[in-house]
Amino acid sequence: MPTKERFYGKLLIAISVAALVFHLLIVAKVIPYGITWGGRLKTDGEMYVFETVSIAINLFFIFLVLQRVDMVRSLLGKRTVTILLWIFFALFVLNTIGNVFATTPLERWFTLLTLANSVLIWKINRR
Repeated sequence: MPTKERFYGKLLIAISVAALVFHLLIVAKVIPYGITWGGRLKTDGEMYVFETVSIAINLFFIFLVLQRVDMVRSLLGKRTVTILLWIFFALFVLNTIGNVFATTPLERWFTLLTLANSVLIWKINRR
């Protein structure tokens, strides 16, 4: 794995770890869930479901990136990891577009992170 791609992978992992911390702070109620998810969550139960899914997806994404940049042995096979990362790329692009039109300043700020994730995935996954 070329050094640049490994560096891009480490950036993706750092962004994802920061996102994990953010989601854990929501679960711990340090950050109010009312300012996330477009303000659609109304109960603690809804928040726990959404945040649990988000945390699981983030952990899976980190696992994929670690495999892609050869920081851990590929358990899913290189082709499978590549395909799954292209799916994440598409999701981050769509999420970036959605964040541009978000109603809260916090979510609009996340446009930068989802755009960065899209670019970084493209950079590590194009070979």
